[in-house]
Amino acid sequence: MQTRIVIVGGGAGGLELACKLGRKLGAEQVTLVDGQLFHIWKPSLHEVAAGTLDIHQEGLSYEMLAHDNRFTFCLGAMTALDATTKVITVAPVADEHGEVLIPERTLPFDQLVLAVGSTANHFNVPGAAEHTLSLNRPADAEHFRLRMLKLLTAAELRKSAGSAAQVRTVIIGGGATGVELAAELREASVVHSRYGFRRLDPLNDVQITLLEGADRILAPLPEKVSQAAAQLLKERHVTIETGCRVARITPQHVEDATGRVFPADLVVWAAGIKAPDMLATLGLPTNRSGQLEVAPTLHVQGQQDIYALGDCAACPTAAGTFVPPRAQAAHQQASYLVDALTRRALGQRARTAPYVYKDHGSLVSLGTQTSVGNLMGSLFRSTWYVQGMFARLMYVSLHLMHHQAVLGSLRTGVLAVARFLVKRATPLVKLH
Repeated sequence: MQTRIVIVGGGAGGLELACKLGRKLGAEQVTLVDGQLFHIWKPSLHEVAAGTLDIHQEGLSYEMLAHDNRFTFCLGAMTALDATTKVITVAPVADEHGEVLIPERTLPFDQLVLAVGSTANHFNVPGAAEHTLSLNRPADAEHFRLRMLKLLTAAELRKSAGSAAQVRTVIIGGGATGVELAAELREASVVHSRYGFRRLDPLNDVQITLLEGADRILAPLPEKVSQAAAQLLKERHVTIETGCRVARITPQHVEDATGRVFPADLVVWAAGIKAPDMLATLGLPTNRSGQLEVAPTLHVQGQQDIYALGDCAACPTAAGTFVPPRAQAAHQQASYLVDALTRRALGQRARTAPYVYKDHGSLVSLGTQTSVGNLMGSLFRSTWYVQGMFARLMYVSLHLMHHQAVLGSLRTGVLAVARFLVKRATPLVKLH
């Protein structure tokens, strides 16, 4: 009897798991459920938002990936779970006019893997949910890009008429997402001035402000990395405000706890994440952040046939902490579950060794020509600080490794490196 493995969530971890299991077990045994048609590597969303990466060139079709990797793709969002009968419910899919194209369905499973990622945590800040954008999905990045282009066009027209005009972007959160977006937006603003908005001064008319509540940006990373990133951003005329705790957001400005006001035409929320609210409706154990509580084997607590990985899973470590919500963790957990689920499907002895998180360091992209970060692990026998082109090439290699994982070969790796080299030599911005 064949085992039915259903994976919910086509992010980095869920998609890698589906592709690797599909190549081993086939489409009859492996199904991926996701509400989107295309996959984009989440660390690339800041480039899509800035317009320096075309979503239609970067996006990978789930249907294409399913065909090439021998798994089944089910379009739709999971809405319910019956753990007793082992069935999930998938929401209907409607077009832009509200007409239902695909009705609600149910999917039976023998093993279920929840890999639904995370969403923005606004920490109940007044106005945050209504007046900010977050880069959680490709649609969010594309919405930001179009909004920015409209603001730039309006500013260009005002400048043409002889009036002063500025586009003011405030980014809340000085973690990797906020820092990378600030750098990419500055790079994009310079290219915009060359290609389509010649009257705008990219450094003065396009203002970028980064707000961080801690005493430095990239607070979880070594101070040397934080200092290097801050210096590079300041050289690019990005204003950094640390020790700034946001208290209120309106359509016109951001206000902090001390009463300081930061005028804003566009506000991005990158200050925290939480698990999707849907998880709390499934009858499974969750923590205060809404994450599913899992055992070291990635089983959801109290369940033998339901697993969770990535940002939505609260996975304990031997040190008494939890695995951080990072792409490398999702990748490692997917590799762990490939072995565990393949053994179960083939009737082999179950794996009892727990998943162990290995921190290989962090890399933060600061545009197409440089990155900063720290590399860790047995390969280096210590922590290495890296910056510049070498760090940038390392960052691009992570993207290449993800493509290799989901395609099973290096055929798109060559394309990824070529795209990087072309982008560095002749930077372009998507203007439509």
